[in-house]
Amino acid sequence: MSLDIASLPSSDLDPFSIDFFDNPFPDHERLREAGPVVWLERYGIYAVARHAEVHQVLNDWGTFCSSRGVGLQDFSREKPWRQPSLVLETDPPEHDRARKVLARVLSPVTMRELRDGFAAAADAMVAGLIGRKLDGIADLAEAFPLSVFPDRIGLTQDGREHLLPYAGLAFNAFGPDNALRREAMARAAPHIAWVTEQCRRENLSPDSIGARIHAAADSGEVTADEATLLVRSLLTAGIDTTVNGIGAALYCLARFPDQFAALRADPKLARNAFEEAVRFESPVQTFFRTTTRETELSGVPLPEGTKVLMFLASANRDPRRWDRADAYDITRKTSGHVGFGSGVHMCVGQLVARLEGEVVLEALARHATGIEIAGMPVRSYNNTLRGLKALPLHIR
Repeated sequence: MSLDIASLPSSDLDPFSIDFFDNPFPDHERLREAGPVVWLERYGIYAVARHAEVHQVLNDWGTFCSSRGVGLQDFSREKPWRQPSLVLETDPPEHDRARKVLARVLSPVTMRELRDGFAAAADAMVAGLIGRKLDGIADLAEAFPLSVFPDRIGLTQDGREHLLPYAGLAFNAFGPDNALRREAMARAAPHIAWVTEQCRRENLSPDSIGARIHAAADSGEVTADEATLLVRSLLTAGIDTTVNGIGAALYCLARFPDQFAALRADPKLARNAFEEAVRFESPVQTFFRTTTRETELSGVPLPEGTKVLMFLASANRDPRRWDRADAYDITRKTSGHVGFGSGVHMCVGQLVARLEGEVVLEALARHATGIEIAGMPVRSYNNTLRGLKALPLHIR
């Protein structure tokens, strides 16, 4: 199979630049309109920005694998910066073995067990914010997940300040060797050391989710070392995706007061309001896959061993898939969005993120009469994640 790159639509876009991160949406539209597959000249890779192609790549792990890395780095040619994740950076059947353990400990039954405690904590936290000017990120989007999730994983109280930098590091590492990645790597050592140590069985509290993962080593489902890696995976997937998802929901509800009014009128829309914020803002912006063989994608031949960059955020606003794609609508049927991925590699922390997002928005619907932006939001820059560093709010 041969492909004349010159015949493909191409772009000199740098999707890992600060200018792009500040406002990616016009470039998303240009990529979608250029064609189903676009050649990114700067990195010598293929890119897909339409929903149909992104969904196809995500769901065909046999052709578009994760085991060669879900970032720009190709693990078959370069040494990974850390031991690869057993769920994010493997493929079946190895992936299935690890995923089965996580699916059991993070089952819908577990979420029901967690719900009352999470809801009570959200209610108390939100009630204490009414009538205040606050930072919606530090005081709620970060504060709530960090107050409930690490406890259930079984982590010690000391040292939790390492959690957010570690998760940010992991997502920055999926990008190219740019300033963001280099700065994150330069600061990485203490965060990696703390997280690695805390994920060991002897450092987790009994009857925690982390301890249940390690119990799978007793039955031979995974090894003791693999159990440690699985706990690590939860700390990456269950913190940053939740923080940025809640932050996105707050940012949306503050900008679209009619949608907050609809949520107040029907608090049962809280789950969908969170889900729509994940579609609309896409906290996880991009992921890579690598072709395992010569193939075709929407009629475009792709050689074996090439990186394909999926613009998840662009797919989530593709007008070919969504009516009024650029509108935040909490009554929208959001099924099919790829904010948490799709297929066998769908985000392992999605149930936790959805539960936490739902209970926070339910609490806001009960206690608040309005949410207003009270200052200039400050964006947080990361090669993979989209979120805010600060979001000044007034919650009435």
